[in-house]
Amino acid sequence: MNKINPNFHQRKSIRLPEYDYSQAGLYFITICTQNRECIFGDVINGEMVLNDAGMMVEKWYYELENKFSDIRCHEMIVMPNHFHCIVENVGDTVGADLRVCPNINDDNMSPITGEHTGSPLRCVCPNINDDNVNPIMGEHAGSPLHRVVQWFKTMTTNEYIRGVKSMGWQSFDGKLWQRNYYEHIIRNEQSFQNISEYIINNPSKWNEDKF
Repeated sequence: MNKINPNFHQRKSIRLPEYDYSQAGLYFITICTQNRECIFGDVINGEMVLNDAGMMVEKWYYELENKFSDIRCHEMIVMPNHFHCIVENVGDTVGADLRVCPNINDDNMSPITGEHTGSPLRCVCPNINDDNVNPIMGEHAGSPLHRVVQWFKTMTTNEYIRGVKSMGWQSFDGKLWQRNYYEHIIRNEQSFQNISEYIINNPSKWNEDKF
């Protein structure tokens, strides 16, 4: 796997200016463990075998739909040291359109990740402290993406800490997850299908995975 970019923590958010991340749409999200520690299981013969901690992460992902009424959970995978998923914000409309940013030309989009050629996944560095989210209520307004991710990280961190104390799970250094996360706005049906396949096939490509 590639080494961690030494400038990662110094990068500013490069989210789309003036884009409303609480609006209806689909988002491809990647969250990495702190220091890329492999703590959620192992890839064996091209298949991801989750340990108890990995199954815990999977459980909390699907709890997002119970916590946020406008959030729907699509394809996901828990990998040894990171997590991929597709989250949909259905907003206030019925049958939300997959095209959430139609004014961007998708002609140069990668058939694998849905990213524009030469453009990496956006590194999102929200100006909020993950430690300040209410671990019980996880308050939010309109389910903006960073609040959804923040709640997920808080819930999984709290349960992981309990696992370390009561079940001997591998301890972590400071934080379970990196403060930042990667997000990509899914703009059309083809991108949605490509990214879904990328997530499903992630374990078989573990040795090539940049995360």
